Amino acid sequence: MKHTHLTTHLLRWAAPVGLALATLTTPATAFEASNTECIAPAGAGGGWDFTCRQVGKALQDLKLIPGSMQVVNKAGGGGGVAYAEVVNKRNAENNVIVAASSATSTRLAQGAYPGNTMTQVRWLAAVGADYGIIAVAKDSPIKTLPDLIKRMKADPKSVSFAGGSAVGGWDHLKVLITAKKGGIADVRTVKYVAFDGGGEAVTQLLAGKVQAFTGDASEVKGFVDAGSIKVLAVLAPERLGGDFSAFPTAKEQGINSIGANWRGFYAPGGMSDDAYKFWVKQIGAVYDSAQWKATMASNGLAPLNSRGADFTAFVKASVEEIQGISKEIGLIK
Repeated sequence: MKHTHLTTHLLRWAAPVGLALATLTTPATAFEASNTECIAPAGAGGGWDFTCRQVGKALQDLKLIPGSMQVVNKAGGGGGVAYAEVVNKRNAENNVIVAASSATSTRLAQGAYPGNTMTQVRWLAAVGADYGIIAVAKDSPIKTLPDLIKRMKADPKSVSFAGGSAVGGWDHLKVLITAKKGGIADVRTVKYVAFDGGGEAVTQLLAGKVQAFTGDASEVKGFVDAGSIKVLAVLAPERLGGDFSAFPTAKEQGINSIGANWRGFYAPGGMSDDAYKFWVKQIGAVYDSAQWKATMASNGLAPLNSRGADFTAFVKASVEEIQGISKEIGLIK
């Protein structure tokens, strides 16, 4: 089985058992959480919103935080508005965490958050990996991924993709990589329309404004359950389990495209060490729980257990990898 470098990184960091045990035995810190908040850097219904709400619910259910966690949607700039606010206005706060993903590291890799770098925040932990999907509306005449690629080759202007990340973002990159693997020589001909979050992108697909959607499995679970979209391909090395097992991979359709999106959290760069250790431990406890394993299974999330310094190194590797991909396809010099 072949993997992209990014997938190799995902698999390499997937199960640091020793780290998991160390996390479980870490002594209690002096920090006590209160009025906790999770910032989702996009509108409701997308992947960052899912990450905040599901992890926030688990933190509450497992009594890992006092009371409930407030989720605040702060859309704009492909996550840049939230990133800038945390760096510039909330740098020393100890009770706020921010949902992040490959979309975050993509934007950082491409210098798309002006003046911001990955070292300005503290990287907490991952809570899984989310494989990309390409979908069309249920009544679309397009039946398979090769059908879609064939149509794009015949008339590039006839297919527009909607995605929840900015132009040059992770959703856009996944389509370009898939198009390239499908034999489209000049990927700059691929039409991509950016929306703030996957929920809005699917809405535009269902309204007939675009012909295809690129996003992640967790973003489209509700639409899949409702039967309103048709998943043409999952961008995973092999079929996902559970509810997504019915959908073919791109690879089994002859297009060896893999798009793995990690999901996790960062915190303000000036967060105290005690608060940082607290959040690494509590998010790790969510990941280790039976409740989270059930959430992962029902939402198409694959394992990715990475915390603290280990997760920081993982994000750094992701940023470097995405810079390489972006240069290869001409998005950055």
